[in-house]
Amino acid sequence: MAFLERLGDFIWNPWLLGLFLLVGVYYSVRTGFFQVFEAPLWLRTTLGSLLRPQKRQAQGGITQLQALSTALASTIGTGSIAGVATAIFYGGPGAVFWMWVSAFLGMMTGCAEKILTVRYREHSRGGGWQGGPMCYMEKGMGSRFLAAWFCVCCVGASLGGGNLVQANSIAAALEDCFGWNRLAVGLVVALLTGAVILGGIGRIGRVSEKLVPCMALLFLGGGIVVLAVHVRAIPGALAEIVSGALMPKAALGGGMGYGMAAAMRYGVARGVFTNEAGMGSSAIAHGASSAREPGEQGMWGIFEVFFATILVCTVTALVILTTGVYRQETALAAIRSGAVLPGMLGAPLSAAAFSSVLGSAGQVLVTVCLLLFAFTSLLGWSYYGERSLECLTGRPGLRAPYRAFFLAAAAAGSVIDVSAVWQLADICNGLMALPNLCALLALSPQALELLRFWRARQNPRAAGGSSAGAPAGASAGCTKKGGFL
Repeated sequence: MAFLERLGDFIWNPWLLGLFLLVGVYYSVRTGFFQVFEAPLWLRTTLGSLLRPQKRQAQGGITQLQALSTALASTIGTGSIAGVATAIFYGGPGAVFWMWVSAFLGMMTGCAEKILTVRYREHSRGGGWQGGPMCYMEKGMGSRFLAAWFCVCCVGASLGGGNLVQANSIAAALEDCFGWNRLAVGLVVALLTGAVILGGIGRIGRVSEKLVPCMALLFLGGGIVVLAVHVRAIPGALAEIVSGALMPKAALGGGMGYGMAAAMRYGVARGVFTNEAGMGSSAIAHGASSAREPGEQGMWGIFEVFFATILVCTVTALVILTTGVYRQETALAAIRSGAVLPGMLGAPLSAAAFSSVLGSAGQVLVTVCLLLFAFTSLLGWSYYGERSLECLTGRPGLRAPYRAFFLAAAAAGSVIDVSAVWQLADICNGLMALPNLCALLALSPQALELLRFWRARQNPRAAGGSSAGAPAGASAGCTKKGGFL
């Protein structure tokens, strides 16, 4: 356990977190901070399109909304409730500021991932499309080694953080709130998950399209009610976030306080985990969309990061900071004495914040949202692991054994101790992100040109050029040569 913790710290802190920020800064600068100055364009392309009918891709394809919902199904997970609370506890209110910075830069990283995914996607055997970072690593960079590296780590992440941890979170939440038997919960979760994933990406997309908006609206609605009650405390909470990030000692009058390094570490890490921009996993879902152009799908990548972190996680953070359930002095004293209790951080801290206004309904709301967030994460990650395994081996026949093993792991995850699994998941996520970030830098000329071309077609004057001379379209995919093994 200690070895895994040291290995995880070595992989993530600080150089890999710095690489996430570097890639985000690079794409933001090269696009003239597209996420800010072209906000009307990407909002019109995403939110605006929801008012228009969505056309489903023939033969098993999914709409762009279904692709977004599938991606959000895995990104809006337990980290949106428990992770943000933990980041505030260990990093202070300033961690929220660095979470925003990470998400702001990650909006363009996510955009580039989705552009390259659509650029190098391929027709799937069952109809529709499939793609992901493994495809643009092999076809764009010509590196089967990096593609195989990514696939191996993605399979590991899907079984660890995407399965065992999520199933355990569901069972623990229902046991704490209703006293239900954890194994029985695990078996039911496995059955429900199986009923969805056995239908492939088409069924996963349709279920996610219905569940994700409902669970997001439920959580945001509860959060807005709490914030409305404590509306006068919001300016103070925002000031606390900024001062805690830039002047951490001042937050406690120059005495004992969080350091800036702790705020940055937990804030950036939480931003990465809550939107997956740079990890490459959510790009696999977008590779199955019916998007006609890479640049168009990039807009959904921007919106995904904005919604998952800037919106959902910010509501969680403000609810915690405005209700008074979190106290810096108490948290710091517990950290320094090594007497941190489970109820002081994570989901219990979030539940206490909601319950301070909603009473027992607050506990139920957090439990239900945690259950839905974790369940949809199971759906999304099952597809990521399945695609990575097929791309790695070139054997679609392994799909059924993988699904069976995934469901068995979901049942087992409800009763086992997942402390070590958390560490393994962090390691797999970090090792998965490394080749993807390198690929995003190496293929940046293509991603930037595809974005420029699409932007020019939408608004030729703003883009400063003609839409003529389109870059090459999607090329052959990554699995037609029989996989990597």
